[in-house]
Amino acid sequence: MTITFVSNYINHHQIPFSDACYRKLGEGYCFVQTEPMEEERLAMGWGRNGRPSYVRCLYEEEEVCRKRMLESDITIFGWISREDLLDVTDMIEKREKSGKLSLRLSERLYREGQWRAVSPRGLLKKYKDHTRFRNKQVCLLCAGAYVASDFHIVKAYPGKMLKFGYFPETVHYTEEEFRSLKERDGKVHIVWAGRFMPLKHPEFAVRIGEELEKAGKPFHIHMAGSGELERDIKRQVREKGLEDRFTFYGYTEPGKVRRIMEKCQIHLFTSNHLEGWGAVVNEAMNSGCAVVASGEAGAVPFLIENGKNGLIYHKSSYEEFAGLVKGLVSDKERMEALGKAAYDTITGMWNAEHAAGEMLRFCGEWMESGRIVPAAEGPLSEAVILSPKRAAVCFLPRQGV
Repeated sequence: MTITFVSNYINHHQIPFSDACYRKLGEGYCFVQTEPMEEERLAMGWGRNGRPSYVRCLYEEEEVCRKRMLESDITIFGWISREDLLDVTDMIEKREKSGKLSLRLSERLYREGQWRAVSPRGLLKKYKDHTRFRNKQVCLLCAGAYVASDFHIVKAYPGKMLKFGYFPETVHYTEEEFRSLKERDGKVHIVWAGRFMPLKHPEFAVRIGEELEKAGKPFHIHMAGSGELERDIKRQVREKGLEDRFTFYGYTEPGKVRRIMEKCQIHLFTSNHLEGWGAVVNEAMNSGCAVVASGEAGAVPFLIENGKNGLIYHKSSYEEFAGLVKGLVSDKERMEALGKAAYDTITGMWNAEHAAGEMLRFCGEWMESGRIVPAAEGPLSEAVILSPKRAAVCFLPRQGV
């Protein structure tokens, strides 16, 4: 079996999945990178560990890469920002004519609102790229819970939409290591991680900090990241007299972010509907954090079962968010239980090794019988059509929680 994964560039969210595929397939696996990584990502520590041996670059070995994409048993086409470098639709059409299965990995089509689907020009483009393959040998890997709903609008990939996502490095701890991860200084340590930008709502961390301070709760909030709102967020912290309650780390390498998460009991994930996935949720859950997350972000409905392995708030409601955080800070037993369940979710199912195994099983089923056989749950299972407008009713806490 040969599998080729194509994307704009490889990063630390994709490397673990690719490593797992390479361990299983050896030279049968290849990652084709279509363009160099942006300077901003490099400044954040992405790509610092060098290029894995299975990576080929389209801009360095174009003929080799195109041959590999065309001839592989299975080719996965991820995010490719420049059609002048690679016409994915044309490549898929050529593969389809030779009887080969192609997988398209996509985040949302209509993050800013599904009303945008009414554009005639946009619909024509979606037909060219997706809808005309509805009955062809092409499946959709949904990198987010609302992706299937967007593609359903344009009548693409019926019965062929599967759960997928991003799979950062998974760390496995012994029971003793897991128990000793968290700070035990009498404070609840809370982490927020990401770029300081409007869609990620870093101000929620400041507002909840102010409420916890007024309530006399012992806590410390760790802010890992930087961006356009950083100066304003720091100003808010100073004006509210919370300097001793916050630590700002600036741009932080992925490995250091994980070390911060490991010592924290709660992770705040406050991104809105413009967040396609949100790999920090994977990382925080793997670190044993009780995650309080916005249900609008793509990763959250896939990874979190509300009240069982994390808590979900709706429609960017600060009031609901604040109530969940304050409840956790006051209930350490529940906080620890959610953190352990979150860890079990990542190490047991939503990880690169499991996803790679399911990918090989799925591809093997196709090559042997020509049938699409989804997994029972988790990666490569059927992606249900979850409308962003009606999502809140799907996240009601489990009874008794």
